[in-house]
Amino acid sequence: MRLLLLLGGLLIVAFVPLFFAVATYTSLTLQKLREAQARSLGRAVAGQVAEAGLHRPDDELMPLLRAQVGSEGLEAIGVYRGDGRPVARVGDPGAVSALPPLAKPDREGTADVTTAHGRALAVLVPHGRGAVVAIVRTDDDSAHTTPLLRLLALYTGLVALALLTATYFALTRLIVRPLDSLGHAAQRVASGARQLVVPKTAVRELTALGESFSTMTARLIAEEDKLRAKVTEVEHATERLRQTQAQLVRSERLASVGRLAAGLAHEIGNPIAALMGLEDLLLAGGLEPEEQQDFLQRMRRETERVHRILRDLLAFARPSSVEKGAPPQPGDIEGAVHDTAALVMPHPALRDVDLALDLHRELPLVALGREQLVQVLLNLVLNAADAAGPGGHIRIEADASTGGARLVVSDDGPGVAPEVRERLFEPFVTTKEVGKGTGLGLAVCRGLVEAVGGTIELDATVGRGARFLIELPRA
Repeated sequence: MRLLLLLGGLLIVAFVPLFFAVATYTSLTLQKLREAQARSLGRAVAGQVAEAGLHRPDDELMPLLRAQVGSEGLEAIGVYRGDGRPVARVGDPGAVSALPPLAKPDREGTADVTTAHGRALAVLVPHGRGAVVAIVRTDDDSAHTTPLLRLLALYTGLVALALLTATYFALTRLIVRPLDSLGHAAQRVASGARQLVVPKTAVRELTALGESFSTMTARLIAEEDKLRAKVTEVEHATERLRQTQAQLVRSERLASVGRLAAGLAHEIGNPIAALMGLEDLLLAGGLEPEEQQDFLQRMRRETERVHRILRDLLAFARPSSVEKGAPPQPGDIEGAVHDTAALVMPHPALRDVDLALDLHRELPLVALGREQLVQVLLNLVLNAADAAGPGGHIRIEADASTGGARLVVSDDGPGVAPEVRERLFEPFVTTKEVGKGTGLGLAVCRGLVEAVGGTIELDATVGRGARFLIELPRA
């Protein structure tokens, strides 16, 4: 439709000036033809009147003049003597008044005059005794030009309409329908078809375009298949990586359990030895009832102490809800910090280390689960205890931040060597002696924190000791 509108505009621009040019040329041609006819008529009438005036007296010229007026557009006739005086003037009063005065009518000529009916032509024809002037109307050419111009306008309109119609059918058959078919074929491919069916057309360019689309579609489908295969491969690799990471987290958890168990063996051994001694005294007998009651209460306290230590250790070693496939739950930072403190306080490495807690009262729930929080904090606190040594100080701080919460674990040990800082969170990087560390603890901590969109880093601005900053998003 836009092509037809454009073509229609071009036809209007082309045919309208042509129509006006032809109309103007026709009007001028008919005007000149009418003036030539008026001159011929005027000469003929003037010559006839002049011939009659040679053989008749002046009073007999009036009937002849009246008989001539009105035919072939003749409006008035005037007969003049040789000195320019009028002998007789006959015709329409408006035309008679337009008869020009003659000074010396000795030459034939014409002049444009205006009468009551419009434009007219005055034709002067001299004869032996004077001259004759005939006024012939020349403004009736519009009666002849109007039908011609109408016919020309009709012909121009029919030609333009026929051209638009032919163009419409040609565009529809050769261009529009093939393009629509190609567009529908492309839509079918976009909807899931695996092949582009190219419509047949007589236009070579559209055929080439369809073949190009078909080739492009085949290549895109092939690339899509390759991409799907790559996506499937990446999904499998991601699943394997997730499983590997879960195994790594469990391994590090078990390593932490081993470290705790090794440190707690002595802590549990002492209460058990005391229990055995008290049991021997009870079995030997001879004790007063009050002494027996006191021994039993001591045995209960020692038993509860061992039970509490083993319960906390088993709770930490038990697989988390995420490892079991359950959806992750929001983490309580305050509860995780207190759980970590309960786990490490019986450990011999922290017996001579001061552990300080500085927790904000209104801490938000974070995206990292409570069990994972305990694992991260436990790893950092045990590392800090190893670095600080007896008499050292460890501090755990927690405060709300803009996007969630911020945890800080710091110690006053020797700190981290500059050459290790850049690789500190990489797997198998450790600052401990051989056999005392696997180098996976901080890597696992980093994986757990970054999995929920958080960050963990070493504060390089601390002059003494080590300071780890953990940013966790709000749940």
